[in-house]
Amino acid sequence: MNFEYCRLKSVNRTYKYFSLKANLYQIPVTKVTVNPALYKRFSGYRPFLYNITIDACKFLANPRTNPVIGYLHDFISGRSNINHSCPYDHDIVLDRITTDFTNHRLTKILPFPEGDYMVKVRWMAYDMTRAVFQLYFSLS
Repeated sequence: MNFEYCRLKSVNRTYKYFSLKANLYQIPVTKVTVNPALYKRFSGYRPFLYNITIDACKFLANPRTNPVIGYLHDFISGRSNINHSCPYDHDIVLDRITTDFTNHRLTKILPFPEGDYMVKVRWMAYDMTRAVFQLYFSLS
């Protein structure tokens, strides 16, 4: 896997968005494991609430099996092409996840306390780590 781009774009003071495109080297991908973990900053980043490992292919075949991962999947599903079950034979794209959308999901739908956070996602295909993605943000 190679990240073609991973950027946070600030259009003006109020409109900012995040976009990502990952190119898959060996396709089709039929066995994917994902480990999302949430960390909060307390004298360094410490585990906070969630650290879950799932079989992504099984989850995408039946998204109601895990409500926590379902919440995270709903976070990106409308703005990505990760909306079908395996096999994956195309690049992965997350397009324009805005700060307004993120703030709404993290304050209105599932209230999080204010603070500094890190989301770390390990992507494993065929039982080998292929990518580690870390996103740092402040919720205020």
